[in-house]
Amino acid sequence: MRIGTVGNGGMAEALGRHWVRAGHEVMIGGRDPERAAATAARIGAHAGSLREATSYGEVVLLAVPAEVVVETVAGLEVAAGKVLIDCTNAIDHRDFTLARTATAEAVSGVAPHAQVVKGFNLAPDTVWRDGAKGLGVPLCGESAAVERVAELVRDVGGVPVAAGGLVRARLLEATAAFAIGIWASGGDVRGLFAPLSAAIGTAAPSA
Repeated sequence: MRIGTVGNGGMAEALGRHWVRAGHEVMIGGRDPERAAATAARIGAHAGSLREATSYGEVVLLAVPAEVVVETVAGLEVAAGKVLIDCTNAIDHRDFTLARTATAEAVSGVAPHAQVVKGFNLAPDTVWRDGAKGLGVPLCGESAAVERVAELVRDVGGVPVAAGGLVRARLLEATAAFAIGIWASGGDVRGLFAPLSAAIGTAAPSA
């Protein structure tokens, strides 16, 4: 699979390294040619501009800051049918709420013929760097696009979790904001959900 990255920072490098090792062809795209080339050299990828990486990839990882991702995609020529992975989180770090509503849906609005998938947004690049073995990775989007991204999740050691259509991406983005707020206050979100067997066996509460 050919994969382009719009951005040459930590997420592009961490995920791109695993994808190169898995045998995919990766192009790191950036506004700064030297920085993009340096990132690409570290992981054994190609380097190019944002437009070149977008054109190159069958799948494109959107790995620029959340506050500029929609504007950036709007300035690119995104071909019909291309899969865009939105891994961003537009979080207001003053109170850990969403600074923007449904970034993935906004991306879809400026690239209406692309297939946007929300994913890889619940963990930072430091988690992906060494491989997130066994980590569940929720994916929101159309099923055909989700299936393609699911392969890339497995390539980094994760477990893909189909989480519904793109309309549910807003819930995934809110989950990130909620979890990061708990982590920032010293809490641990890992024990918040009951085991599946317990959840299935729980009767609905009476009115």
